[in-house]
Amino acid sequence: MSGRPFAWEAAYPPTLRWDLPDPPTSLPALLEAAVARDPDGIAIDFSGRMITYRELLERERSAAAGLAALGVGPGVSVGLYLPNTPFHPIAFFGTLRAGGRIAHLSPLDPPRRLRFKLEDSETRILITSDDPEPLDRAAALLEERVIDRLIVAEARDFDPGARATPLPRRAIPFRRLGDGVPTRRAPPIDPDALALLQYTGGTTGQPKGAMLTHANLTAAVGAYRAWFAGTGTPMGPGDRLICALPLFHIYALTTILLLGLDRGATVLLRPRFDVETTLRDIEIGRATFFAGVPTMWSAIANHPTIERRDLSSLRVLSSGGAPLPTEIVAAIHRRTGRQLGAGWGMTETAPAGTRMLPDQAHAPGLIGVPLPGVEMQIVALDDPRRVLSAREIGEIRVRGPNVARGYWRAPAQSAASHVDDFLLTGDVGYQDEHGSFYLVDRKDDMIISGGFNVYPTMIEQAIYEHPAVEEALVIGIRDAVRGQSAKAYVKLRAGAPPLTLEALREFLADKLGRHELPAALEIRAALPRTAVGKLWRRGLLETPADDADRSASAAAQNTSDPNTRTPGAPA
Repeated sequence: MSGRPFAWEAAYPPTLRWDLPDPPTSLPALLEAAVARDPDGIAIDFSGRMITYRELLERERSAAAGLAALGVGPGVSVGLYLPNTPFHPIAFFGTLRAGGRIAHLSPLDPPRRLRFKLEDSETRILITSDDPEPLDRAAALLEERVIDRLIVAEARDFDPGARATPLPRRAIPFRRLGDGVPTRRAPPIDPDALALLQYTGGTTGQPKGAMLTHANLTAAVGAYRAWFAGTGTPMGPGDRLICALPLFHIYALTTILLLGLDRGATVLLRPRFDVETTLRDIEIGRATFFAGVPTMWSAIANHPTIERRDLSSLRVLSSGGAPLPTEIVAAIHRRTGRQLGAGWGMTETAPAGTRMLPDQAHAPGLIGVPLPGVEMQIVALDDPRRVLSAREIGEIRVRGPNVARGYWRAPAQSAASHVDDFLLTGDVGYQDEHGSFYLVDRKDDMIISGGFNVYPTMIEQAIYEHPAVEEALVIGIRDAVRGQSAKAYVKLRAGAPPLTLEALREFLADKLGRHELPAALEIRAALPRTAVGKLWRRGLLETPADDADRSASAAAQNTSDPNTRTPGAPA
């Protein structure tokens, strides 16, 4: 890569190198190496059910043989329509070992979006769970011939107390997948082979499948591995990683599951985020690593017993998936004495991007320095080939071995998103004189008010300083005079007094410019969230038709979907 040495390398500690030491490999090879090091180590703790590395490998090899017998191989997509369950990593590695590729699907996808992703990814084989809602949808897809094969993972296979669910006609039980099929040593997999179609976007148009290869994903794992080792927090077999984030999202997939398995650690796989369960995993289960989104950390900081809980086992506290409000960082430090780290990434970077240095004080918008192997620049909003100087605001562009090669069946979008071998991220930010990057906002979310650029994230950060505010989102609304103005949506803290627009504007007067002050305020009992639990601006813009299409999914749980780009993502 050109332009070295990079400004951020001077900020690296002496033990950290920017160059990635290990070449990318295939994902099955990553798992095999971990098994060879410690076959009897615990790979997954699923609510008390312990799965060793040896058992994980045996189960995925059996699944690979069964999938191969169904025709899975190079060029064949297998859809994973699964919640957090051990079946996910088994099916994930099994499909890849058979030579196929994964199409990740959210259990919260409404029927229209689910059908689009299946047809777009050319997926005819679907693996789902026996949870009633996804099972009913999958059965309908089978009957309608949208898919040819339906494989159902039954909860009782890992939880003997779970109730047996009648399976749809022609469905294949996952536990029978490899019956009578001899396991064979799979041929070596080319690291440049397509491994995953990870869908992103879809809030303002059809979702796009980011094409991630084995090399992309293992390079991202290598970037995190090198970072933690080089910053004094090497990960190894003694580590226990909480996975309450959904595995169908790139954040949890890479930074928890794949990184944890690569390091021989134990992944504490949980069906969903629950504050009390997470605190028990830390206090009693002695978890050492917890990666969450800001709303999770807010829930932890506001838990009534947090100041009495023992969090001493945690070595790494990370926030990603969305910009991290300074107030949440301060609240975690104030109530636990621990420093919350943050960074940035996106689906297309698998999702390695940046991370704050261990001794770096949090500041509004700060996302840290690029991870090893990742190169970033700021370019002009009107000319993506013109690289800007320090402190100039522009679009972030990125390149590295972890960056997706494009979008599936979308050559025009793939070409438009790449300039000079860099991926244009759509995120607006700047770089300081020391190489640290700051996130200002999403380019698509920028508000043009009276000819000025107004960034919702900056307004949200200021609103979070108000003592009555628990959560905030800002979007642009029509303004007859200015073209657009900012509107704030706020969830108040329990017991907080009412908040008026006038009072909020007065509070913000010394924190924002006049053109940035909200012109409207709406107090809500809850704000929309994505599947990872991050606050979701686009959810405020959903049409009634979209809401109706999503209602069955969203009503059943406390986080919504889709696999959008993730500014502020993983740490």
